[in-house]
Amino acid sequence: MKPPPLLLGATLLFWGWQSGFLLVGAVLGAVLESARVFRARWEFSDEDFGRVWTFCALLLLASALYAFTANEGPSSFSNFFSDANPRTTTQASSATARTAGSIMRWLPMIFFPFLAAQTFSTREAIPLTIISMIARRRWRRATPAERAAPQAQRNFHIGYPYFAGTLFASSFHPAENTSFFWGLAGLLTWMLWAHRTRRVALGFWVGLVALVLGLGFAGQRGIARLAGYVQEQSPRWLDSFLRRNVDPSHSKTAIGQLGDLKLSGQIVIRLHPKPGSPPPAYLREASYRQFKSPVWFAGNSKDDFETVAEDPPNSGSWSLLPGTSNTTGVTIACYLDGFSTNGSPQGMLPLPTGSGRLENLPAYVLRKSGAGTVVAEGPGLVVFDAFFGPGRTLDSPPATNAATSEDLIVPDSDKAALEGVIAELQISGKPPAEILPAVAGFFASKFTYGTWQRRGRGAGTGSSAITRFLLETRKGHCEYFATATVLLLRQLKIPARYAVGYSVHEPSGDGYVVRLSDAHAWCLVWSEAQQTWIDFDTTPASWVAEEAKNRSPWRWLSDAWSRLTFEFSKFKWGQSKLRQYLLWIMVPGLALLLYQILFRRGRRRQAGKKAEAAIIVHWPGMDSEFYQLEMQLAGHGVPRRPSEPWNEWLERVAEIPALAGLQDPLRALLRLHYRYRFDPPGLSDADRERLKHETQVCLESLNRAKP
Repeated sequence: MKPPPLLLGATLLFWGWQSGFLLVGAVLGAVLESARVFRARWEFSDEDFGRVWTFCALLLLASALYAFTANEGPSSFSNFFSDANPRTTTQASSATARTAGSIMRWLPMIFFPFLAAQTFSTREAIPLTIISMIARRRWRRATPAERAAPQAQRNFHIGYPYFAGTLFASSFHPAENTSFFWGLAGLLTWMLWAHRTRRVALGFWVGLVALVLGLGFAGQRGIARLAGYVQEQSPRWLDSFLRRNVDPSHSKTAIGQLGDLKLSGQIVIRLHPKPGSPPPAYLREASYRQFKSPVWFAGNSKDDFETVAEDPPNSGSWSLLPGTSNTTGVTIACYLDGFSTNGSPQGMLPLPTGSGRLENLPAYVLRKSGAGTVVAEGPGLVVFDAFFGPGRTLDSPPATNAATSEDLIVPDSDKAALEGVIAELQISGKPPAEILPAVAGFFASKFTYGTWQRRGRGAGTGSSAITRFLLETRKGHCEYFATATVLLLRQLKIPARYAVGYSVHEPSGDGYVVRLSDAHAWCLVWSEAQQTWIDFDTTPASWVAEEAKNRSPWRWLSDAWSRLTFEFSKFKWGQSKLRQYLLWIMVPGLALLLYQILFRRGRRRQAGKKAEAAIIVHWPGMDSEFYQLEMQLAGHGVPRRPSEPWNEWLERVAEIPALAGLQDPLRALLRLHYRYRFDPPGLSDADRERLKHETQVCLESLNRAKP
C-alpha cells in the first residue's frame, strides 16, 4: 500500500522543521516528489535492493558510532561503595539521551536512499526478505519449488514504514511548544483520510477524529509534565543513593563503627608518571577543618570556591597556582562520580600535593577551594596531566587569630585523652621539629592497624571513639590515625587539617593503579618555616600489607574486566582517537558499497537470471512444449499480451487466415498443457507423449505457414 501523493514530502518537510534540518528536509522531500514529474525509472533487482539496504545499515552503524562519541556516549549508572559494603553498578548520565536523540533524528536521512531506490524503480513492491532476517531464513529453508512460486514471498512498499519512522524522528525536537503535536495530528489525519471507508458518514468520521485529537492533546500535556518532574528529580535521587560518603562539604568516617570494615578492590584511578618523574605518594581530593564525630566538615572552606579559567580557551590547560613552574608530571585517569545542577557528570579530582597546572583536561567548568579541593564538571571519565612539586599548595593558610581558627578547634570530649598522650610523650611546649617525629614514633610503636573494631570497656561510660582509640584499643584504620593526629597537633597549638584521597603504591605495567581499598586519610600540618601545608601520615605502613591479606584470588578477573570497561569508557567519553579511526574506516567502506550498487549491477543481474532460470526448471509444467508454440506464434505477429487469458489469445490467433486451421489443435493442446501445468496428478505417460507429439506437428505447420 502506497502513501497518498505529497504525504511523504510534507512529512520530510515537517521533520526538518522540528529537528533543525529544515533545508535537508526540503531537499529530500523535493527529490522524492519529483518522481511524479520525472517518469524515468530504473530496473533494480532484489540484489540491488539488498545492497542499498546494506548501505543504509552501514550508514546507521557509522552514524551511531559517531553520535556515541560526539555526545560523550551512552552513559551508564554507577554505584559507588558505601563505607561498610561498597558495590559498583553503572552510572547514569544525560549523554545517553543526547546520543540516542541524535541517532533518532538522523533516521530519515539514513534510510532515504532505500526509499528513493524504490520510488524511482520499476517495481511497485519489493520482497520482505530484503530487510527481514526471519523472512530471509525461511526463504532459504524453503524448497526450490516453494521459492519459485510468486506467492511464496511477501512483498511490501517502504512508504508507510518510512512515514512512521520520520514522524518518530520528528519527536526528538528541542521545541517545547505544541507545534509538533498539531503537525503530527495533521499528517496522521491526512493519511487516514486517504484510506477512510465510504460506509462511514463524513460527520461521524470528522467528529471521531476530533475526539481522538482532543484526548491525545490532553494526554501528552500530562505526560510531558510527569517526564519533566522525573528528569528533574532523577539526578538528585541517584546522587543521594549512589555517591561515596565524601564530598567537598563533609566526609563521613567509620569512626565508632563496630565490626569489620570491608573495602573493595575495584580500580578507580590509573596513573602514569611522566618520563623521569616519580609517582606521587598521595592523591588528595579534599581536606576538612571541623570534627563532629563521626563526620569531618569543611567549615569556612565550604563556600570559598572560585572558578579556574582555561588559558588559553579550549586548550585543556588550567593553571591552579599561577606563577609555578612544576616539571614533575603524571597522567591521571579517573571518573567523575557525581552530578552538577544541570545533570552533567561532576566530581573531585584526585591530585598530587602541590599540583600547580593541569593539561589536556577536557572539563567544562573547573573550580578550586581553599581546602585544596578541585571540582571538575565534564565527561564521566577524564584523562589529564597534572604537574606538581614541593612548595606552595592550593590550601589557604590558617587564620592568624588562634582563638577563632578552625584549624585549632578540638572537641571537648577528647581534650582529656589528648592531654594524657601529651603528658606521656612529654612534648608540651616543644617546637614542631621535635613534636612531629615524637608523634609519628608514638603511633608507629604503640598502635596497630586494623579494620576490625570491638566494643571497648569504656564504651558505656560516654567516652568518645577517639578517646577509646588513644587510651584503650590503640588499634584502628587510617581515619582513626588521621583524626587523632589532627586533634593531637591542634591540642599542641599546631594548625592541622584532615585530608582524604588515595595512596599510590601498586605498580601496573608502566604505571600504577589505585583501588577503592587504597582510599586513605592523613593529616595536613602547617609549617611556619615553609609557610605551607605538608603531608603528615601516622598510619602504620603495615596497613598496605594488612589490606593485601583480604585480596580475593579472583582479583585478576576483576582487574581484566576493569581494564575492559576502562577502555570502553575512554571511547565512550571521547578520551581516545578511536572515533577518528572508525570514521576513516567507514568512509571507504561506504564508498565501495556505493560503487557496487551503481556500477556492478549488470554482472550480478545476469547471474541472478541464470539462477532464476535454474529454479524455474523445477516448477511443475514449466517444461511444457506449449511454451514453444507461444514463442513461435509471437514470431508470426500474434504475441500474447501481459495477463491475457489463453482462450482470448487463441481467438486472436484464429483470426489470422493462415493460422485458422490450427485453432482446434491448439485448443486441444491448451487443455493438455493446463492439466500438465496445474492438475496435481499431472499427465499420464501416454498423454505426456501426446502433448509432445501434437506440439511438434503444430510447430511444423507453423514453419510451413507464411509469417
